[in-house]
Amino acid sequence: MKRHLVSAADLSRDDALLILDTAEELAQLSGRAVKKLPTLRGRTVVNLFFEDSTRTKTSFEVAEKRLSADVINFSAKGSSVSKGESLKDTALTLQAMGADAVVIRHHASGAPARLAQSDWLHGSVINAGDGTHEHPTQALLDAFTMRRHLNPGPAANALRRGLDGRRVTIVGDVLHSRVARSNVHLLNTLGAQVTFVAPPTLLPIGIENWACEISYDLDSVLPKTDALMMLRVQRERMNAAFFPTEREYSRRYGMNGRRMAQLPDHAIVMHPGPMVRGMEITAEVADSPRCTAVEQVANGVSVRMAVLYLLLGGAVFADAPADAPADAPRTDSVETAQ
Repeated sequence: MKRHLVSAADLSRDDALLILDTAEELAQLSGRAVKKLPTLRGRTVVNLFFEDSTRTKTSFEVAEKRLSADVINFSAKGSSVSKGESLKDTALTLQAMGADAVVIRHHASGAPARLAQSDWLHGSVINAGDGTHEHPTQALLDAFTMRRHLNPGPAANALRRGLDGRRVTIVGDVLHSRVARSNVHLLNTLGAQVTFVAPPTLLPIGIENWACEISYDLDSVLPKTDALMMLRVQRERMNAAFFPTEREYSRRYGMNGRRMAQLPDHAIVMHPGPMVRGMEITAEVADSPRCTAVEQVANGVSVRMAVLYLLLGGAVFADAPADAPADAPRTDSVETAQ
């Protein structure tokens, strides 16, 4: 694996399967009385969040603490950033404090990549969402959830398996969605076929060059869908009217009980959260056993533990400079570490 996780496009199929399989092993910890591993004891991880977050920030913090890392939570509000401090100076400060990894969420697309490509930090950079660009760990937990549901039988059946031949439909505000962008990269890497359904005004320019199909009719794609992912309309990123009314949007692109009945029996309904009930999804669907929104949150902890474990557990990175100091590779597996 590479030293940083900035984009889902950077992951090869083997990289993605390694993360998902490691997460499958780590997920077994959730049922234990003591959920901690000593793997990252002595390592310092900084959660550097320039945007508000509930699920992602909490999920990363839980994952870090379960691996026994020292955790520093940094919020832009109430910090020197609000006084005008640059990203570079913030990064240099964190490096001086001995940060081994930085989990960053930023309102500017490309900020995590800038941090990873600079010499401001010597540790790993993990993208927790940047502007309207990408959110790779969300795509990984989505794939983890799909793999569990669409490969029937015990969890072991999913190991080393992708999503070959599965059809995933992503509905809603694709234009502003970093989740959609990361998912189309990762799902194609894992062999799935992706279809975007949205009004033309909520599709980005150049989407015809993406590895996906486009539809404007939600009802027509439901019968052949294995996993349906609903996206939130991100009004906070909009500076114009992208559709006539909420009622019109919900009527054409919202998920309700009638549409859920059109899905195949094995299909699941997903949502990265937060859900706006009554807009893109009704309470009937959100509270249905077929909706995996809460399960995705739980799976996010396992997946982020796997990413941290693989990046900070002493791995030898494929993109490390030849003269870079490296820790001795760890010989303990997830099981022996327990």
